[in-house]
Amino acid sequence: MTALPGALLTVPIVGAPLAGGPTSPALAAAVSEAGGLGFLAAGYKTADSVAADIDTLRGMTARPFGVNLFFPAREPVDAGHLAAYVERMAAEAARYSVAVGEPRWSDDGWEAKLDLVRRERPDVVSFTFGCPSRDVVEELRAAGSGVWCTVTSPSEAEQAAAAGVDALVVQGGEAGGHQGSFRDGSDDPFPLLVLLQLVRRATNLPLVAAGGIATAEAIAGVLAAGASAAQLGTALLMTPEAGTPDVHRQALREGRPTRLTRAFTGRRARGLVNRFMTEHDREAPAAYPEIHHLTAPIRAAARAAGDGEAVNLWAGQSHRLAEERPAADVVGALALGLERSR
Repeated sequence: MTALPGALLTVPIVGAPLAGGPTSPALAAAVSEAGGLGFLAAGYKTADSVAADIDTLRGMTARPFGVNLFFPAREPVDAGHLAAYVERMAAEAARYSVAVGEPRWSDDGWEAKLDLVRRERPDVVSFTFGCPSRDVVEELRAAGSGVWCTVTSPSEAEQAAAAGVDALVVQGGEAGGHQGSFRDGSDDPFPLLVLLQLVRRATNLPLVAAGGIATAEAIAGVLAAGASAAQLGTALLMTPEAGTPDVHRQALREGRPTRLTRAFTGRRARGLVNRFMTEHDREAPAAYPEIHHLTAPIRAAARAAGDGEAVNLWAGQSHRLAEERPAADVVGALALGLERSR
């Protein structure tokens, strides 16, 4: 087993790139300054906006950081199923006095963002929803960036290793937000500890464990299972540096259960159960990012109104352990607890 370069982090903690708002330059900087590796999330943003985030982050820390991109995977969509869901969303849109969004496919500014990271050369570029070609991986590595890829199965790990990536983010089914799978299937996701064992058997690349990690004991557990570091997402949602909306923070305080759903975006993601998920999950088609664009105005209006019942409240299964204190304190306490456990 190989390890992550020591220059990247001094404690084995990575801040997850939480697209859609929670990740901020301040959060990434706080994680990096505490000795971990902070990440910016490029998903759903323009390349210019991501460039501004990079500039802001570099003004806050000289420590290493990463940038995460969505790989533009395109899967077949059942047009009839999608049309029925568009019609179903009309009532939700009327409820919040908005029009439904256009159910369109987009590549999330893929080429512009690739050009950006080639130019800006963050310490790490990571990918979710798929792995780029070996040519792209080699270009980024030649520019000075390490390349990581999120995987949710041994076969995905093998594909990413064949593309020449430097490390794998191994995402278990406990994780909040979207499953980072290359294909959006319906199989039960692997629990993290099971997946770590399977992926370790498939490759000797450094592994970053993700999914349900919120304590020093959990970090110690994934390190013992072969990971080089643990990636924390939900555990940082309640920090003041996170851009987590108030309605999301309040729902986290309520201790709701979580479920995987396609209702909000058309791709499986884990979030806190609310009215929208309960009413629409069974009818939601596999259609990403079409459903994301369709429901975006509804979710934005509900968020602005302080109504968390129609907002995607992404959260992992350990969300009850998220603490309302500065991110540096969270990372520092975890690192100290890990050191004491050794």
